[in-house]
Amino acid sequence: MASSPDFSSADNTPGNPESGSPSDISAASGTAVGGGRRGRVRLRRAAVMAVPATVVAAGLAILTAQGALGVQFAISGMPFTVTATELNGTGFEQFGGLDNMADGSPNAGDSGGQVLVVTSAIKNATLTKLCQSVDLGGTNLLITAGGGDQKVTASDLTTDSTQLSGDAAFGNIEIGNDASTLDKANAKGPIGVFSQQADTVRIGNLRQTNYATTAGVFRLPGLKLRFSDSGC
Repeated sequence: MASSPDFSSADNTPGNPESGSPSDISAASGTAVGGGRRGRVRLRRAAVMAVPATVVAAGLAILTAQGALGVQFAISGMPFTVTATELNGTGFEQFGGLDNMADGSPNAGDSGGQVLVVTSAIKNATLTKLCQSVDLGGTNLLITAGGGDQKVTASDLTTDSTQLSGDAAFGNIEIGNDASTLDKANAKGPIGVFSQQADTVRIGNLRQTNYATTAGVFRLPGLKLRFSDSGC
């Protein structure tokens, strides 16, 4: 279809096979061949140009799956509550950061569309009796999972929180690291930011107020989603 404009001459139609000089016919034929060559050149150029974009996209996908980029989406600005009777994890990191709302978000208020958060990253985590709820104004969207024999599991889990409480215990904890040097999980914070990390973490009676959560893999056995008059 891209070479059809090359055959614009009315003399070179199927109804006039003898019209035009041999050079005209040769030129028309050359145009057809040339159009094919140009098509192949364009295709090769497009392929070459697509390679960097493909590499970048693949790299971003890998980094996102590993949790190395943390939260990169625009948050809604609506906080949600997460609770669990127990959280156990290996590879724990924690540092401060900023989450950003979409431009013009009605939830921005006087915040300028930014929320100061504490990012917690866990390489591998298990949670017992997970509950998540968001207040929609008069009703709550409620999610529960892991209440039976099987626990909720997550890999490369990150949560951006404004509040976190529970009974915590850490194994081989390091406090005061530069956030850009963390290496226990697949997440790093900004350079010059205070942080901490540990080999293991256990939090009983976990309660968080979150603005964002990401995970490489999140398995929720016994998942139930419903509306409720009360939250977690």
